[in-house]
Amino acid sequence: MNKKPLIAITMGDPAGIGPEIIAKVFDTGEVFSHCRPVIVGNAGVMKKIVEDLRLSVSMRTIGTIAEADPASGKADVLHLANVDLAKHLWGRPNAASGKAVVEYVKLAAELAMSRKVDAIVTAPINKEMMNAAGFDYSGHTELLASLTNSTNYGMMFVGGGLKLILVTIHHAITDLPRLITRDRVLRTIRLAHAAMQGFGIEKPRVGVAAFNPHASEGGLFGHEELDEILPAVLAARGEGIDASDPLPADTLFFKARNNYFDIVVAMYHDQGLAPLKMLAFGNAVNVTVGLPIIRTSVDHGTAYDIAGKGCADPSSLLEAVKLAAQISKHQKGAGEERA
Repeated sequence: MNKKPLIAITMGDPAGIGPEIIAKVFDTGEVFSHCRPVIVGNAGVMKKIVEDLRLSVSMRTIGTIAEADPASGKADVLHLANVDLAKHLWGRPNAASGKAVVEYVKLAAELAMSRKVDAIVTAPINKEMMNAAGFDYSGHTELLASLTNSTNYGMMFVGGGLKLILVTIHHAITDLPRLITRDRVLRTIRLAHAAMQGFGIEKPRVGVAAFNPHASEGGLFGHEELDEILPAVLAARGEGIDASDPLPADTLFFKARNNYFDIVVAMYHDQGLAPLKMLAFGNAVNVTVGLPIIRTSVDHGTAYDIAGKGCADPSSLLEAVKLAAQISKHQKGAGEERA
């Protein structure tokens, strides 16, 4: 019988809530019914949060992934000695934290690329701290794309009865009109189609959001729909993809949630994430599509204001792990014995 997928969970910012939500997920034991989880992070920080919160799970330090032996009641930590515990404070990040998170993600990505783990799940990081440490990325997605040499990738979110993918990710609103191009939209529609096929939907229905209110009313206020989005839709249909005309976003998400569409292509970050987080904040999952590895993540940030206080909700992390396990089971070779 094949083993459950082996999943690497990166610790995230040592000063944030990542260690806490990971410890809580391991402490309940529910995660072990879905996968064989291993933490990639700092063992000292993980032991500290367990002690601070008086959790029952025990932390075991390992030096290689081959030593991992996941089991309920304990957590294996693939240890990186990159946190000065004498100076560590919950809620007090610094550039060293930014460097540490990159090292966790880099190691996890290497394990996934070499197929020593089936998927990775990432706890939250702070983009400002990562950049302060000299890593010029706007987030996890761009960092992972660089680490895996990926150029055709996207950010998909699952939660609240919705699945959506973003044409643009972390950009200023003023920059969006020049970034909503036929090529970007077409690429994202293709990613949406492929992602849904990965979920077992043979002929997915892709709902495409307009950029302007009321899909610009035939060009009365904006031309992105006619000049860029509709041509991308027509090209996608020519490839056999079931993509809608650009539809007003204020009604599209209602239709998607009521099963008119399998996934929504949103033009920008807040257009997609505002409705999704209203429906599923704390339980939604971020999935990076188009990478040669499986990666899911939480839908929230480092929450420095509550870090270490014992009140962080681990629900999104648990959902991210469960979804990573589900996706990995569709991949050839998932669950096999690893080196």
